[in-house]
Amino acid sequence: MTPRVGLSVMPETAFIEAAMPLFETGAVEAIEWSFDMSWRPGVAPWLAGLLADYSEADRLLGHGVSLSPLSNHARQERWYERFGIDAANHRFAGVSEHFGFMAAGDFALGPPLPVPLTTETLAIGRAHLQRMARVAGTRVGLENLALAFSADDVLTQGHFLDALLSPTDGYVVLDVHNLFCQLHNFGLDADRVLDTYPLDRVTECHISGGSWSIADGRTVRRDTHDDDIPREAFALLSQVLENCPNVETVIVERLGHTLVEPGAAARFRRDFHRVVKVVRSATQGAQQSPRAMTTVGALR
Repeated sequence: MTPRVGLSVMPETAFIEAAMPLFETGAVEAIEWSFDMSWRPGVAPWLAGLLADYSEADRLLGHGVSLSPLSNHARQERWYERFGIDAANHRFAGVSEHFGFMAAGDFALGPPLPVPLTTETLAIGRAHLQRMARVAGTRVGLENLALAFSADDVLTQGHFLDALLSPTDGYVVLDVHNLFCQLHNFGLDADRVLDTYPLDRVTECHISGGSWSIADGRTVRRDTHDDDIPREAFALLSQVLENCPNVETVIVERLGHTLVEPGAAARFRRDFHRVVKVVRSATQGAQQSPRAMTTVGALR
């Protein structure tokens, strides 16, 4: 099966202006919508129409950002209420959230942060995934996190994801740029990290650009979705696809407000078409490669 290639839809006018040529030619085979990012500003008419069209075609994926599934927090009840409305109004082919937590105790909201694998964190995460599945009425998944506090965090995340997803038979959203961040920041080898993941659970991939920062005198890669996709991420996407036989969708991500500078929209479309080429090539290679099946079989 050749995975569909789609876009993470952004609410900004700059996004739809940049992406319109892709939609007009039918190149966008699926879309992913971060529904909870639209709750406060609301959904523009053009976006509502797009969501309805892809929902009807069973090519709409939901992606939560602010649930904080590895913590318990009072505001999560309101999140589930709003999520229930969206789930009733749209036919999601799958709904995912992010590994980690964004809120806990007096910490009200922040970037997703990793947590250690303990009996308590595992139970919290499983309970949230089970509730998400009940509300959504569809399969649920988790995305790997770019940020890690140590190499051990990186090397245990795949096992943690598998343990979290097992009770609901959930899926992994393998974000290739997040993986690139981890590999660069901790000097790890891609094969070594991928071998720790439940690769047969990977049904969706994300790919995006990011940025560089300097911390303690060293260069750190950050998953900021605000630039072109780097060549390393394209190569990593090919490697991931060759080793993950169940990928159904690859989603290209870019923040809408970063598409206003001259040339950004054209480069965004160029990146999309390059992702399509990588997906087609890697899928053909995986069908001929015994290594991919051997790697997955070892994890079963």
